[in-house]
Amino acid sequence: MTSSQAAALLTGLAVVIVAAGLLGQLARRFGQPPVIGEILAGILLGPTLFGGALSHALLPTDIRPFLAALAEVGVAVFMFLVGLEFDRTLVRGTGRIAASVSLASLLLPCGLGMALGAYLLRGHPSDNHTGFVLFMGAAMSITAFPALARILTDRDMHRTPLGALALCCAAVADVLAWSLLAVVVAIVAPGGHPERALLFLPYLLLMCYPVRWLLGRLLARPAVAAQPTAVLLATVFAGLLLSGAATEWMGLHFIFGAFLFGAVVPRAGSERLRADLHERVGLVNNVLLLPVFFLVAGLQVDLSGLGWSDLGQLALILLVATGGKLVGAYAGAFAVGLDRRISSALAVLMNTRGLTELIILSVGRQLGILDERLYSLMVVMALLTTAMTGPLLEAVYPRRLALRATADDMTRRRRERVAVGDSAAGAK
Repeated sequence: MTSSQAAALLTGLAVVIVAAGLLGQLARRFGQPPVIGEILAGILLGPTLFGGALSHALLPTDIRPFLAALAEVGVAVFMFLVGLEFDRTLVRGTGRIAASVSLASLLLPCGLGMALGAYLLRGHPSDNHTGFVLFMGAAMSITAFPALARILTDRDMHRTPLGALALCCAAVADVLAWSLLAVVVAIVAPGGHPERALLFLPYLLLMCYPVRWLLGRLLARPAVAAQPTAVLLATVFAGLLLSGAATEWMGLHFIFGAFLFGAVVPRAGSERLRADLHERVGLVNNVLLLPVFFLVAGLQVDLSGLGWSDLGQLALILLVATGGKLVGAYAGAFAVGLDRRISSALAVLMNTRGLTELIILSVGRQLGILDERLYSLMVVMALLTTAMTGPLLEAVYPRRLALRATADDMTRRRRERVAVGDSAAGAK
C-alpha cells in the first residue's frame, strides 16, 4: 500500500463511519434497523448519483479492495458475537418446528424463484440458463441471518424463545440455500469443488464435541474465568477466523463458521469473556467495521438508468420473494402446531434479507449471472424486504408480547392448538 493509498483509505473510512452512522441513526428514528441506512449510504455514494463522481472522489477504486477486506473481518466478528449469545436451551424440543419452518420457507420461494428466473431470462440473457434459474431460486430462498440477528438484538428479542427459534430456522435454511449456491457455482464455474460441502457435517460434529470440550477446559481455569488474558482473547479470535476459513473453503461462506465457533463456546465460565468481547470488540466492530460491508455492497448499485419496465420487474421480484417466504414459513410453522400469531411472526422474520442476500448477489455478480440492472433490482428487493420486517412484526406480534413470552408459553399454546384440532377431528 502506497502512502497516497493509505491516506485515501483512512479518509474513506472516516467517510464510511460518518455516512453510515448518520443514515443508520436516521433509519433507527423511523423504526428501521441501522442496516437500511447503512446500505442507503452506500447507494447514495455510488454511481446512482452524479454518475459515480462522488464515490470516485471520496472512495477511489484502488482502495476498495482494502475496504472490502475490512468489511469481511467485521462480518465475521459480528457473526461470532451473535453465536456467542445464542442460547441453545431456548430451542430445546423445537427441532421439528425448526425443520418444518426451514424447509417450507426454503422450498416454496426457491420454486417460485426458479420460475421467475425462467421468465426473467427474456430480458436478462445468460450463457448458462440452468445456472441462472437455480441462482434465482437460491437468491429468493435466502434469509439474512446477520440482519435478522441484528433486528432481534435491536428489539431485545434475541434471547426470547421466538427470537432463538427464528435464528435457528434461518441458520438451517441458509445452510441449505448456500448448498444450492454451491451447486450453482459448480455449474457456472466448473473449476469449483462442491464436494467439499459434504465435509460440513463432520466439521459440525468436530466443533460441537472436541472443540467445545477443549474450550470448556480452558475456561474452567479459575484465573481465566476471573480475568480473560490476552492469550485467551488471541485464541478466541484465531478460532473464529479459522472456523470461518474452514466453512469458506467448504463453499458455505465464512459467516457460518464464525457463528458456529461462537455458538460452541460453553456458557458456563465464560461470563467475563462475553462481557469483555461485547464491551470492547462489539462496539468497535459495529461502529467501524460492520458498516463498511453494507457501504461496499451499496457502491455496486446503480439505480440511475432504471425504467418503467425495470420497475415492473421489481414488483414481480418483490411479489415472489415476499409471498414465497411469508406463505412458506407460515405454512411450515402452522403445520407443526404453532398458533397463527407465532406462525405469522416467524414468517415475517424469515422474510428478512439484507447481509446474506447481498453476499449471494455479489457472488452472482462476480460469476456473471446477474447483469447490473438485475443486480440493482435484487438489492432494492433485499432492502425493502428487510425494511418491512419491523412494521409487520409489530403488527402481528407486538414487542411487549414477545418479551413476556417464554418457551413454556410457546409449547403450551402449540399443545392447546393441536389438542383442539384432535378434538375436532374426533368429533367428525
